Amino acid sequence: MKQIKIYDTTLRDGTQGEDISFQVKDKIRIAHKLDEMGIHYIEGGWPGSNPKDIAFFKEIRKESLSRAKIAAFGSTRRARVTPDKDHNIRTLIAAKADVITIFGKTWDFHVREALRISLDENLELIHDSLAFLKQNAAEVVYDAEHFFDGYRANPAYAIKTLRAAQDARADCIVLCDTNGGNMPYDIAAIIKAVQKHIKTPLGIHTHNDGECAVANSLHAVRQGVVHVQGTINGFGERCGNANLCSIIPAIKLKLGLGCISDEQLRRLRELSRYVDELANISPNKHQAYVGNSAFAHKGGVHVSAIVKRPETYEHIRPELVGNGTRVLVSDLSGKSNILAKAKEFNVDLNSKDPVTQEILEKTKELEHLGYQFEGAEASFELLMKRSLGQHKKRFSVTGYRVMDDWSEHKQKPVSEATVSVKVGGRTEHTAAVGHGPVNALDNAIRKALEKFYPKLKHLKLHDYKVRVLPNGQGTAAVIRVLVESGDRTGRWGTVGVSDNIIDASYLALMDSIDYKLQRDDLRGAARSRQHREMTP
Repeated sequence: MKQIKIYDTTLRDGTQGEDISFQVKDKIRIAHKLDEMGIHYIEGGWPGSNPKDIAFFKEIRKESLSRAKIAAFGSTRRARVTPDKDHNIRTLIAAKADVITIFGKTWDFHVREALRISLDENLELIHDSLAFLKQNAAEVVYDAEHFFDGYRANPAYAIKTLRAAQDARADCIVLCDTNGGNMPYDIAAIIKAVQKHIKTPLGIHTHNDGECAVANSLHAVRQGVVHVQGTINGFGERCGNANLCSIIPAIKLKLGLGCISDEQLRRLRELSRYVDELANISPNKHQAYVGNSAFAHKGGVHVSAIVKRPETYEHIRPELVGNGTRVLVSDLSGKSNILAKAKEFNVDLNSKDPVTQEILEKTKELEHLGYQFEGAEASFELLMKRSLGQHKKRFSVTGYRVMDDWSEHKQKPVSEATVSVKVGGRTEHTAAVGHGPVNALDNAIRKALEKFYPKLKHLKLHDYKVRVLPNGQGTAAVIRVLVESGDRTGRWGTVGVSDNIIDASYLALMDSIDYKLQRDDLRGAARSRQHREMTP
């Protein structure tokens, strides 16, 4: 099977994206993850451009990678400076990376207007730099910047720049769509023309300004390119680079070519989330292959079909990339959605049970009022169990009050909440302060309940989202609050809707606490059964 080499530039080109930044330790951690994924090349940065990248190459030498080669990135020598005297070239060699990658000018417009040198001088820059680096590095990659734009402007000169790299014995010549505006049919046609003149293995590097970076990369592979550059989650300058989270599964599953192992492919979603987490970026739920919504089904007709045969509405099995099928519930749901969720929650329910129709109608009624269960599946599980009479009421809040106190002598308002909670026959009155009224209410309720349920100390609120629903009522509008909570064993989402933001928050918080207590009961029951089975 033909093997395609994957060259990851998340740690260099990816960090040029808006809002993307990694500390040196983060870059080291990501490098290890990429290595575990079977990525062939990891471009660590430009050691001549900033202290952080110099520190990375120093630190990565202390690490042990199983497969990946570390690449240092830079440019050709400056005009009128020999390679051995050029600071950038010397810094690249000093980085002691496994591979050195440099870029050079292909487009005659850039040579004249950016470098302000002759076309022949540019050819000398390319050849001299690569030839010198080949004497000092085991492997050298040449990135032909703006190649496709340069080829269209002056085909003969663009080919000359590649011949200069080939004559200098570059190990791979990468054709770059630097402005990201080329179309797949242009990419394929130009590569085909290049192959008549260049015998050095070719690579592809595309940007996503025309939303074609992945398609352009795949067309290049079909045309015979053996080296593909990109970033995890498509991070990169402007609209981003080619997204390796889409390219890698497409190479393996659509084109039938080799790049990483099947086992490594199953960790693709995990890698995507890991990089997002270190970048402090919320994952794109609609991202192909690895996003939460990539295999999520909402329409009743769709759900009915995938229950019988998943391939009816799924282009691959999601498990191949570490993802999974999700069934959503909404006002578009049918009984199939309800039954699929019941199976997911280990709830015994069938299509003939009248409660199934009751749950469906209740769901549609609540969504009409503003509820949304797509990000609040814990609330939906509680709704289902309440309808079936399987829900155990562990506590009730008999009253609460939230106050904000502010005066011109205080820097910010002070929020305080008081609650009255009843558990069994006991009533607990508690007060607590917090960073805002919702936090104060959450603190007060938990403070009261922790006396009865100590494990609530492990409950954490991870995210809190407020959405004003568009009903034209201004400050009297309906509010939807989504809360993401979790403990040591997992995370879950709950929802509350009201025309009062405190009340909406309270409803979401109550479901979160209720769901946590239910999980603890189920885990406790499971441990008891296991203990009984093991006891002779």
